[in-house]
Amino acid sequence: MPSKFSYQPCRELHVVVLGAGGVGKSCLTAQFVHNEWIESYDPTIEDSYRTQISVDGRQVMLEILDTAGTEQFVAMRDLYMKTGHGFILVFSITSRASLEEVLNLREEIIRIKDDVKVPIVIVGNKADLVDQRQVDRARAFSISQRWQAPYYETSARTRTNVDEVFVDLCRQMLRRDSSYTDSNDDMYHQKLDNPSSSKRRRKKRSNGENRCTIL
Repeated sequence: MPSKFSYQPCRELHVVVLGAGGVGKSCLTAQFVHNEWIESYDPTIEDSYRTQISVDGRQVMLEILDTAGTEQFVAMRDLYMKTGHGFILVFSITSRASLEEVLNLREEIIRIKDDVKVPIVIVGNKADLVDQRQVDRARAFSISQRWQAPYYETSARTRTNVDEVFVDLCRQMLRRDSSYTDSNDDMYHQKLDNPSSSKRRRKKRSNGENRCTIL
């Protein structure tokens, strides 16, 4: 009796969380992975997390890299950007300077990936500190529209929009992965539908390369 369930392999995706120091990158990641709030600030050098989630019926294994925001570790960012499939760019709504850092990070990502359509989610963290806001929501939305990247205001403390950020990025990465797979499948089927070119190459090799001259 055939099974009613079809097997779908778990897709592994690499997420990189970037932003200035103290904007709450580690707090966001810990809330998403462990559902816990980190009260004290401890500058991160590099932390890696693995967690499995379901996105629109697909199983996804996320490898999340929580990166340093301090200046002495900037040289490591190129490697993070080369290996990442998608990026969460975090600033604090209480710091204009942290938004400027996000602008610079996005330019670096595009330069290294050589691709303006890299999956990105922009995050304005510390949304619970409204009375200390320095970055207008309209300013962030304007950047979001210009980059064609979603923008979320989050609070790691209250867990506001934390899951939504990671799920949205997963959807972007899966769509990109599917379009890449579809394009490869199309090329494969084109070769099957028009095999004459490969046949000609094989015929040419068989007519020339296998000859033996007897002296």
